[in-house]
Amino acid sequence: MILNNLFIFFSALLVFIMTPGLAFFYGGMSSKKNVVNTMLSIFMICGIQIILWISIGYSLSFSGNNFDFIGNLHNFMLNHIYLFKKSSSGNIFNINFINFQMMFSIITPALFIGSVIGRMNFKFLIFFTILWSILIYYPLVHLVWGGGFLSKLGILDFAGGTVIHINAGVTGLVLALLLGKRKNIKEKPYNLAWVLLGTTLIWFGWYGFNSGSSLSFNTTALQAMITTSTAAATGMITWIILDTIFNDSPSLLGTCTGTICGLVAITPACAFVSIKSSFIIGIFASIFSFIFVNLIKPKLNIDDTLDVFGCHGISGIVGSLLTGIFASKSINKSIMYSGLIENGNIKLLLVQILGVSFSIIYTGIMVFIIIKILNKFLKFRINYIDEKDGLDIAYHYEKVEN
Repeated sequence: MILNNLFIFFSALLVFIMTPGLAFFYGGMSSKKNVVNTMLSIFMICGIQIILWISIGYSLSFSGNNFDFIGNLHNFMLNHIYLFKKSSSGNIFNINFINFQMMFSIITPALFIGSVIGRMNFKFLIFFTILWSILIYYPLVHLVWGGGFLSKLGILDFAGGTVIHINAGVTGLVLALLLGKRKNIKEKPYNLAWVLLGTTLIWFGWYGFNSGSSLSFNTTALQAMITTSTAAATGMITWIILDTIFNDSPSLLGTCTGTICGLVAITPACAFVSIKSSFIIGIFASIFSFIFVNLIKPKLNIDDTLDVFGCHGISGIVGSLLTGIFASKSINKSIMYSGLIENGNIKLLLVQILGVSFSIIYTGIMVFIIIKILNKFLKFRINYIDEKDGLDIAYHYEKVEN
């Protein structure tokens, strides 16, 4: 048990490092006049989410089961929990499980920041994040991992394909659609070196994300690690090849994007599929995300600033559905059903389709409702002058130097 606790303790630290890594990733891709706002918006979420998770988030996610949809407030402020007793979720202390899941609650809303860079009211973002966590994130955690109806149906989402990536991707898409386009969408990325640094930190942290979700230092964790590496690599190389074919030359930005797509897609499947299957998942994730970002998105006239939906949403959907095809009981005996390729049974694929569809529809509707209600009290989009000058000066009176 000591080894397991150490493993999850360090896995939680790895997941935490993903959020400042994301700040560099998004900050490097944003325009120079919005770098401070972008990085602050992401880092600020650490504070908001820790307070929310400790007060109500953990309880709503993992305590009780109301209507197979949401938990209760029995563990408000972590009351009635023996923190150093063995968790029912694994051979670790309760406090270790709480800390680990708290890091997931931090990174998830930070992801959709990339869709709204340069045009969203900072105050609106704060209150939106709070309501989004309570009304969308915690219910989805409970539905998939906390005993809700999707988990009872046998949905497979090892580390967050539906809960995190589809959720964040759809949220970003709806935000971008309702915010409207930027006045100047041809602004150059501030610092590509930051993008590579951010990608490296995110990839590094992803091993805690996926392997740590085993909640034990065991063969499942090791399987998750190697499939994570494989999908990231194939996602990266696939994007480089597509860039070379369709855009004449590979780009650093595209290379980093393909890597993230591979990581996103393998997340729901990493402990359920073979290394060979993870190879295929990474390839398909990059192909579908590349098609959406380069061909479909321009026709839809959507200004998803940093392609959160194109990367996390599309690759999350691809990975979740391919889990229903490639998951195998020979890899992980704990699953209810093997996938379509393993035994020709379509049952798991249908469950995955249901889970993906529910996540998309529920998240989309709830994000729309939250925005419409909040917009009655707070301004959603900044004015033209502030957008032209940049949010760094308009909101924070700070700016980056060359």
